[in-house]
Amino acid sequence: MEKTVGAFEARRSLGKLIEEAYYKKDAIIIERSGRPMAVIVSIEDYQTWQRLAKEQVFTLLETAQRRSQDAPVAKVERDVRAALADLRREKRPRKRSGA
Repeated sequence: MEKTVGAFEARRSLGKLIEEAYYKKDAIIIERSGRPMAVIVSIEDYQTWQRLAKEQVFTLLETAQRRSQDAPVAKVERDVRAALADLRREKRPRKRSGA
C-alpha cells in the first residue's frame, strides 16, 4: 500500500512509519508543502530495486556489445560520447523558473 504524510507528521511518527514500511511493505511518501520529497520503503524493496537496476545495466551493456561487435571503433566511440553527454545533461539540476 502507498501512503502520503507531511514532513511534520513524518518527524513525529518516524518509528511507526519505519515499521509500516518494514512489516507491512508500505511505501510512505513524505511531502513538504504538498510536494513529494522522499519515500520510506522496506530494505527488502530497496535491495530488490538495486538488484534489478544492476541487472538492467548488464543487459544493456550486453546488448550494446553485441550490436557494436562489427561496428567501426570510431562510430562506437562517438555513440559512447553522445550517450555520456545525454546522461550528464539529465543529471544536471534544472533551473527553476522565476529564480
